[in-house]
Amino acid sequence: MNKTLQKVLPSISSHRKKLSKLAIVSASLIALSSYGSIAVAQANTTGLAVTDSEVTVGILHSLTGTMAISETGAQEAEKLAIKQINDMGGILGRQIKIIQEDGASDWPTFAEKSRKLLVKDKVAAVFGAWTSASRKAVLPVFEKENGLLYYPTFYEGLEQSKNVIYTGQEATQQILDGLNWVAKEKKAKTFYLIGSDYIWPRTSMKIARKHIENVLGGKVVGEEYKPLGNTQFGSVINKIRLKKPDVIYAAVVGGSNVAWFKQLKAAGITAKKQTLLTISVTEDEVLGIGGENLEGFYSIMKYFQSQDNPNNKAFVAEFKKMWGEDSVIGDVTQAAYLGPWLWKAAVEKAGSFDVDKVVAASEEGDIELTTAPEGYVKLHPNHHLWSVARVGRWNKDGQATVVYESDLIEPDPFPKGYQ
Repeated sequence: MNKTLQKVLPSISSHRKKLSKLAIVSASLIALSSYGSIAVAQANTTGLAVTDSEVTVGILHSLTGTMAISETGAQEAEKLAIKQINDMGGILGRQIKIIQEDGASDWPTFAEKSRKLLVKDKVAAVFGAWTSASRKAVLPVFEKENGLLYYPTFYEGLEQSKNVIYTGQEATQQILDGLNWVAKEKKAKTFYLIGSDYIWPRTSMKIARKHIENVLGGKVVGEEYKPLGNTQFGSVINKIRLKKPDVIYAAVVGGSNVAWFKQLKAAGITAKKQTLLTISVTEDEVLGIGGENLEGFYSIMKYFQSQDNPNNKAFVAEFKKMWGEDSVIGDVTQAAYLGPWLWKAAVEKAGSFDVDKVVAASEEGDIELTTAPEGYVKLHPNHHLWSVARVGRWNKDGQATVVYESDLIEPDPFPKGYQ
């Protein structure tokens, strides 16, 4: 166990002992001090959209197109967090105002909308993006305009920007840990890799292949990519039948998942005969796929809606109260919920909305959410979160049973040997 983890674990234990089963997420997410209103001249010296009574932020997700199935929940969670913060009195005495834009599942549109939010609207922070392609498209804009993005999706790592806080997992916390689990538990030696055709699946599979071959001593018997929005998987399913891999390792994203899993089932490839581990399916996608179409398959995430702890139960109740009883909460949705709370903590620590000051406060290594729905998380100076990896087995009702939970994993966005 490394020294940093040794220091953190006692803190986790003490925090967990303090949890009350009656805690309300909106009241207990962060140990809050009483912050009065700070004058604009003190809290904002860089021309952001901050007044005596309001601070404006942006939300930028795909509300239309193939990624809407995945991204809708994220913007709902961000709005819930902002509502809860506003109900508690806001941030530095100001209510948070939202300007929302639609990235429309189109990477140039994401770049265009981020530029509008930063240059025209002068928002103090943006919560958004989902795919790595959208993040890569907006990153030059945020770095040029010195904006601040809270990015919620599990991703391939190999990135660290001053202008981004990554609230999802990077590769060592998801890809490597998941492969270790399936190799051990399923005695897996052969893998078939399948993903959507853009940067995140391709880079993730590159990392996965290196780990399978160089660390696990396994073999990749097939690797294939399909365009975003693709609905025809017959040819790859036939190849899988011929290769008979121990594990199908999948990173198909968005609406394509509906066709992918339905066609697998129609071809007779079910969990009774085949192990499948995906790094891209959460409850949000399962809502469209149908639990009966991936029953028994596995996902590795840091969060599942079914987690049994008081804070998650309160969060789920509040989410359903705001967005309807039929709504579901996936990994990225929960990670998106953390963004406004982490921003609030950093702003109040800095005593300012100025991006440079908020970033400096975020890098001190002491911002934590002791009762986040997923459990304890802490912001690392490298802008990623310490977190736990979990494997969930999908049930017919669209919820997952957690069958594996790691220790707390320190984020390492640049692992040696995987670049």
